[in-house]
Amino acid sequence: MPDHPLFVDATALQDLQVALLSRRPYSASDPVRTHSVGMALERQRGVHAIGSDRREDFDTWPGTLAYTPPGVDVFSESATGGEYLVVRWSGGGMEPARHLGGTQRRVHWMGHAQALAAARHLRRLALAPAPDALAIEQAAWGFVGWAGLSETASHATHADRPLRPLYARVLDRIASDYAQPLTIAQLALAEGKSPLRFLREFTRLVGMTPHAFIVETRVQAARALLRRGTEPLASIALDCGFTHQSHMGTAFRKVLGQTPGQYAAASKATAVRG
Repeated sequence: MPDHPLFVDATALQDLQVALLSRRPYSASDPVRTHSVGMALERQRGVHAIGSDRREDFDTWPGTLAYTPPGVDVFSESATGGEYLVVRWSGGGMEPARHLGGTQRRVHWMGHAQALAAARHLRRLALAPAPDALAIEQAAWGFVGWAGLSETASHATHADRPLRPLYARVLDRIASDYAQPLTIAQLALAEGKSPLRFLREFTRLVGMTPHAFIVETRVQAARALLRRGTEPLASIALDCGFTHQSHMGTAFRKVLGQTPGQYAAASKATAVRG
């Protein structure tokens, strides 16, 4: 399995570093020497060791926010990877979690809707054809701020742990059937839930609604095909579950702030430079 550099397409902003890690296999050992706040934008499974030599299986869902303080060694390995946003800074700036009391361990929160929204906004800015450094810097600090507010923020709690196996099945189904015309009623019925209860529990655990998650999954699949550059846009749209090319374009503009054509052009330019 190839090594996965921790920072890919990073943007350095004085004391701040923003990186959007792509979905691909990786094995990385990272001695963290800075403050780090990360957000899973896709589900990711593998093995990791945090602050010790003990390796454990992990299954990180979208909407999982993690703060890692300086000095905590992190090893992580995944056969598939998953898109992950990381913001790092050293020295001054904002201490991310006053209520953590100078913790020397990694802390994470599931289903963090506000932080996930902030991370997706930062992703749109970072992927823009002409990135605005000031806007990225402001959005990055805004994202970091959610780690400091997480004690009172709305997100999944330990009481939700029994729900994880059930909704893990839901995530698996969406991952395999995203190109099909899925409905909330259909997904809820398969798990013996009422649509309203399903909607509430899914949103709390993942940090976004089922509809938003399905659209995100379809956009991620389309991005992978666009990077390959071998299929026409209309075919990609249908293959990824969109009703037509314009439907995919609307989703791309909402999720990424650009059209599929702009994203394909930027990917091609990056590949040429690489």
